[in-house]
Amino acid sequence: MSSQAPPSHAAHPPEALLVGFGNALRAAGLPVTTDRTQAFVAAVGHLDLGRRSDVYWAGRATLVTRGTDLPGYDRVFSAWFEGTHVPTAEAHPERSGHQAAVRPGDSGDDAASVVSTLASAAEQLRHRDVAQLDPAERAWLNRAIRALPVPRPTRRTYRTDPYHHGRVDRVRTLRAELRRAGEPGPLHHARPRRRPRRLVLLIDVSGSMRAYADTLLRLAHHVALGTDAEVFTLGTRLTRITAALAHPDVDAALLRAGETIPDWSGGTRLADTLAAFLDRWGRRGLARGAVVLIASDGWERGDPQLLGEQLARLSRLAHRVVWSNPHAGKGGYQPVQGGIVAALPHLDALVAGHSLAALEQVLAKLAAGRERRTGQKVREIGA
Repeated sequence: MSSQAPPSHAAHPPEALLVGFGNALRAAGLPVTTDRTQAFVAAVGHLDLGRRSDVYWAGRATLVTRGTDLPGYDRVFSAWFEGTHVPTAEAHPERSGHQAAVRPGDSGDDAASVVSTLASAAEQLRHRDVAQLDPAERAWLNRAIRALPVPRPTRRTYRTDPYHHGRVDRVRTLRAELRRAGEPGPLHHARPRRRPRRLVLLIDVSGSMRAYADTLLRLAHHVALGTDAEVFTLGTRLTRITAALAHPDVDAALLRAGETIPDWSGGTRLADTLAAFLDRWGRRGLARGAVVLIASDGWERGDPQLLGEQLARLSRLAHRVVWSNPHAGKGGYQPVQGGIVAALPHLDALVAGHSLAALEQVLAKLAAGRERRTGQKVREIGA
């Protein structure tokens, strides 16, 4: 690592150069948040900006959180601060084909233009249909899924914790007064204690969901590792794959799950599989008070009325039921499939699930509080 100063950007102050580096890392697929970028700028402020090694290690300490991101960090750092090219998709197939070469040494305006191009390409990929991605773009998507926020819905319990305001805790206040021999004193306050709420993910792996099943299972693996969620697949039968997804490596976990699922890319019997889930798992407590995600396009071989009956059972047990349909975010979509029509009166939300941006919305719905059911069909179809 050279000790020479990073290339000068006459049109931009040093802070803009450092922030632009964080943006370039994010566009290259690294999970760099605004807080981490601010920490990076603050760290460099305590070091010597004229020493490239100081900038490098400040970035390593604040912008890199996983060992697997180190090669990407080194490539972008070399391109951004030394004027060399970021390898293109042809040289590195795992990189997105939309990435541009970064040559910050050319000029400040060129550097800003490159950052804008990278960010624009990444934003376009966020909204691209998963079924239309090429292998390089799908690899980018798989990395981006690992950086999504994990939903952590909570529930209130009857127990309380001390707090600096809120309702008066009469028991603690009285005990404190007894310790003072009856002398008046400050009031003690409390708030309800919160506990994690169970997450249950039901993923459709039938033939009509083939283009989305792998991405949805990767999302389920990401959520399950962070929350101990229960994961099942739906097809012609119900399969519990929670244990298979417990492996920390997503590819190994999906391989184990694939060996467990007997009906991959087969038919769809949503009513039967939901009935099996409720009879075997749901009524025993797994679905009681849980937030349940059903990821399916709603194509049902059986009687849609039976599906509606099973969803009515599920909605009475669960705290919240969210349905993710990969077609719901496409232009002109109307919920006319028999399964979706039967499901709508019993759902808290119907959202899209066809892109990275749509998956972010799915996770946001899982983390959100419960909306009051009106007994009417869900009117807000996912964007």
